[in-house]
Amino acid sequence: MTFTSKKIYYFDTPGPANTADCARFALERARETGIRSVLVASTSGRTAEVFAEIFKGSGLELIVVSHVVGFTRPGEWEFSAETAGRLRNDGVKIITGTHALSGLERAISRSAKLGGSSRTEVVAETLRRTVAIGLKVAVECVLIAADQGAIGVDKEVIAVGGTATGADTVCVIRPAHTAGFFDLQVREIVAMPRNR
Repeated sequence: MTFTSKKIYYFDTPGPANTADCARFALERARETGIRSVLVASTSGRTAEVFAEIFKGSGLELIVVSHVVGFTRPGEWEFSAETAGRLRNDGVKIITGTHALSGLERAISRSAKLGGSSRTEVVAETLRRTVAIGLKVAVECVLIAADQGAIGVDKEVIAVGGTATGADTVCVIRPAHTAGFFDLQVREIVAMPRNR
């Protein structure tokens, strides 16, 4: 029997106070494993800025996954255009895409006429409640990035998500496209909050 020993970090509570630590843990694991691409969820750009600063000069590909235009308000992108410009100038890739674990399904479940949860939302809720909200976010970022062609499905990536704002969950994932969701594998939990 063979095994690998690696560090796992646990935060006492979820939230944005863990963001800088998550960036350092993601960078550390990327260097340990040789993984070249790190994905991080960022709604406004603040989390992306923290990661960009810590990743500066690392040679790693930093991919920021943001909410799709219209997620909160019709026609509006929540990400700061000024921040997006700075990040892109620094070589950070920013992608948006429809939430793979809700998207159209959410419109149906919120409908007064149709109502009820969808199977897709059950998958999302299972990830949120059994492990961490940030795990659901990280998995969704990987699906979006793969569907957008920003990453391949043949190499592991590090994915980072959070609870509401900031980052508090870091994991290593073998990607898949949304249509091949069950080929996706969460291979390592690097950091997560113990309480949710």
